Amino acid sequence: GEVNAHMKAIFMWAFCLSTALSIAQQSTAAASDVESADAIIKAVYNVISGPAGEKRNWDRMRSLFTEDARMVAINPTPAGPTRRRHMTVEDYIKLAGPNLEGQGFFEKEVARRTEQFGSLVHVWSTYEARAKADDAKPMMRGINSMQLWNDGKRWWVLSIVWQAEDPKNLLPDKYLKGG
Repeated sequence: GEVNAHMKAIFMWAFCLSTALSIAQQSTAAASDVESADAIIKAVYNVISGPAGEKRNWDRMRSLFTEDARMVAINPTPAGPTRRRHMTVEDYIKLAGPNLEGQGFFEKEVARRTEQFGSLVHVWSTYEARAKADDAKPMMRGINSMQLWNDGKRWWVLSIVWQAEDPKNLLPDKYLKGG
């Protein structure tokens, strides 16, 4: 009775909120950020990059991803095996945002492999990250596995799964420029 009605009300509120967020995301994306798979990838790298002390445009970040998008970091553990950390875009902003803004972070794509079928695109994007844009050597390299979707109006990021290179797991030449 009363509990069931309360649960229905909560469900409807959550549904309306998720729909409103989806509509807000669609309306806030810059057309130039979502006009192609290439454009949305460049926008993702651009929005997380910047010097120390510079606030990132997190609303722009949100506008690139579907409301149910996932981000997954794969990292080795001290014992050796890898673990994964699943995040929403909001989780990523809360967890990574302060470090990106506080220490400076510039991530850029250095090589790419792309597969497409219809509205689905999978991108294997090799990246390098630096604390300052003009640092001679990257502090980190790795692979971003990006799944993109075109809904007929624009491109969306469905998920990004990434793993940084480490001494036991170096990037093979085939994933580097000229490889």
